[in-house]
This record gives sequence, C-alpha cells and structure tokens, in this order.
Amino acid sequence: MNIKLALKHIQNTSIVAFVLLSFLSPNYTIAQKNERPNIVLILTDQHKADAIGFVGKHPVKTPNLDKLAKSGIRFDNAYVTFPLCTPSRSSMFTGKMPHNLGVNSNKEGDNHLNPGEKEHVIGNVLSHVGYDCAYGGKWHAHEHSMVTGNGFEFIAPMGDIGLAEKSIEYINAKKKTENPFFLVVSFDNPHNICEWARDEPLPYGNIPAVELAKTPQLPVNFKKSKDFPEVLTWEQEANKKVYPTAHYSEADWRQYLYAYYQLVEKVDVEIGKIIDAIDAAGIRQNTLILFTSDHGDGNAAHGWNQKTALFQETTKVPFIVSYPGTIKKSKKANSALISNGIDLYPTICDYADVLVNETLPGESLKSLFEGKLKETKRDFVVVETKFEGKQALGTIGRAVISKKYKYVLYNWGKNKEQLFDLEKDPFEMDNLAKDKRHQKTLDIYRSHLYEWCKKTKDSKFLRKVVLPSNTAISSQDLFTTPW
Repeated sequence: MNIKLALKHIQNTSIVAFVLLSFLSPNYTIAQKNERPNIVLILTDQHKADAIGFVGKHPVKTPNLDKLAKSGIRFDNAYVTFPLCTPSRSSMFTGKMPHNLGVNSNKEGDNHLNPGEKEHVIGNVLSHVGYDCAYGGKWHAHEHSMVTGNGFEFIAPMGDIGLAEKSIEYINAKKKTENPFFLVVSFDNPHNICEWARDEPLPYGNIPAVELAKTPQLPVNFKKSKDFPEVLTWEQEANKKVYPTAHYSEADWRQYLYAYYQLVEKVDVEIGKIIDAIDAAGIRQNTLILFTSDHGDGNAAHGWNQKTALFQETTKVPFIVSYPGTIKKSKKANSALISNGIDLYPTICDYADVLVNETLPGESLKSLFEGKLKETKRDFVVVETKFEGKQALGTIGRAVISKKYKYVLYNWGKNKEQLFDLEKDPFEMDNLAKDKRHQKTLDIYRSHLYEWCKKTKDSKFLRKVVLPSNTAISSQDLFTTPW
C-alpha cells in the first residue's frame, strides 16, 4: 500500500510542478520551507513510563527531562506497538504495526521490512520534501544497525559516550542553513540493565552495588498473582540468559532497581546536553522536541525483568513534547491515549507539512499538542508481542488497552486470557477474565481484538482470538468501550 503525500498549502503551482518532476517518486511534495520547524526526536531504550523524576513514584532524579516536561506537555498514557526494540522502532519510523511490516522480533531473518516499505521510512519521506535528516546512536530497527537507504545521514554509531557531542556538532552546523532538519538522537540506556542482570560489564561504566538500605523498595506487584500466565513462567525457564532474575532474592531485586534508576539518571545527563545545545544555538523557538522510548522494563513487577511480556511496566513509556510559542505549557500530565509507534510518524509528517494517507492506523497528535483537541480519536490501543530465543516456544500475544480496561491474550497456556480494571487495579493483580460479573466487558474486548485483527490483516493472531461467548452482545457494544 503506497503512502500518498501531498501539499497542505498550495500557493504556487509552478513550485508543485517542479517538485513532482524532480523526485524519483511522485508521492513526495514540498511545502513552504520557512513555515516548518526543525524536529528533534530523542529516544531512550527500555525506559518505563514512570521512571522519571517529575512523576514522583521512584527514587530517580531526571532534572533535564523534568525541565523539558515543564516547557511543554507530558503524557501518561503512551504505549508502544511491541515491547521489544526492533519491532517497536520499525513502527515509529514507518507508522505501521509490526505484523504489517514483517518485523516480529530482534532475531536475524525476522526483522527485515517487507518489500516496498523502505521508501516510506520517515527519513526518506522528510528528505524528499526538503528536510536534512540525520541519525545518531542506536538504530536497532529493521536490518540491524544499518541506517543506509533510510534517508538519514548517519552521524554517530551506537553508544552513549560521545553521542550527545556528535549531535551537538550537527545542530551547530545546521543552525544557519536554509533547510529545516530532522535529527534523531537515540540513546542506549537504561538498556544496560540487561547486562547488569547478567553480571556482565556495562558498556558506559558499571553501577556498584550499595548497602540494602539505600536501594528502592520492591513494587507492590512484585509477587506473581495467582492467575499469572503459565506461558510467561515457561518463557523465563526457557531463556535463562535473558531472564537470569527468575531465582533472584528480594535483596537482588532491590539492587536491580537501584542500578536501573542510576542508568536512567546517567542518560538524563546526556539528554540535557542536547536540550542545552538547542537553546544555545538560538533555535529553540523553531524546534519541535519529542522524547519517548521503544519500550519499558519489567522492573521487578510480577518478578519480571527485560521486556516482551505485555505488562504495563513493559508496554507504557514516557512521552514528552516541547515546542515553545506553539505548544502551551501544561503543569498536569495529559491522559490522552497514545500509541507512539503509529502516532509519531503522522505527527512528524504533519509538522513537516506532509499529508499521510488516512489508511495508516495512527493519527497525528499535532492538534492535541496545540490544544485543539482534548483526546485522541481512539478508544483503545493494541500492543503485540512475540517471544524469541534459542528455545523459542512459539509464544505470541496481543493486548487491547483503553483508559479503563486492559485485555491480554497469549496463544497458549493456562491463564492465557486476562482482563484488568486499570482504574481499580493498575498493578494488574486481579484477573477478571473468569469472573462472570465481567463477562459482558470481556466479550466486548474479545470483539475489539477480533475486529482489530481483521482490520489490520493480523491473520496470524486472528486464528488465536477468543470469540465472544454465547451471551449475545449488541452491535453498539462491539464498538463502544465501557468507561
């Protein structure tokens, strides 16, 4: 399916004709250059939503992210499309769900874009309409670390040491150029918690253990619930290198949490350098800054480390936007339901004055940022997953998440189906799927997943969907999320 891109404001037909004849693809057209902002997308890896100082839930200090949030808007209901690096990032740069892209894991041979998709990567799209596009740091989207052919100038390899400095050099070189620029600064941390858990050296400096009294307390959902999905227990046992925490003591887990928040603080320092450089270059007023992450971390919730499982800790991520003079500051977090994987693409295109085909699953957040809308148009987001490893068990899953309820379905095992009331049970400890009092709600969310799989051609999981029970539900119920 081709993405049709067109001018938003056509004022000079000769310019349009020139552009259409100049590019190899007729899909790309250009708008007035001086109307478009610079765009800086800052990414961290494995950064869960509330692991930021201003949230106030954890012993972590992030003065630079706090400052960025105070200058714009922070969102507390942002989800990824897939809690794993490669599929999640591939969504961000194409605006499509991982299963539509053919990117289902980090595993070689399972993370290459389908033919024809590469030309629609955001770097290619924006470079065709006059943006200078650059990428620094961790790519880890499709085709491993290769940025070539995706429309970006590659300014720095993977690694947090020196990434900020290389990005600052780029910013300073571009501050007086005619073209607007799109810069992605992609940090690795706090992903180094993976190496820490395996007792391996950390690439950018180790985090020494401290006395237990200085470590965080365990989360309230540390212990597994009685209805914990059997499939996740099997996955922990099958891939012990990825999940070396399966037999951690409580003291071990507390050291893990301490190390994780130290890694968050370390990457916050680097992010601060980028923000300060934009200010020092005198381009802040014309620069849209977006910050988010590719997925969260289990962080001891349900006895889980890493990602891939469909917990709130792994699927929710921070999301901050700042554009002084255009986006009004907000002291309170915005609760709009966001899918960063499919919403970033149309949002960036919108600010670049590029129209995106409405058949894409995401939506531009520009009107939300600017206060023209209070909510996104969706009632729920969908998150997908697939487990990998040398002893892969063929585990796949989907989650349908609204503000009120969360429905989770894995393809096998006891307790594979879950329903949580996120307002009353934000820590996902009370599975309502077997409670007859919630049968109607369960059927509604089963129907949501069924319709989503049909609409997005998620044929592989469509065969695993649990259909609504014999308690008939109305057509109105099928498409109305209960609040």
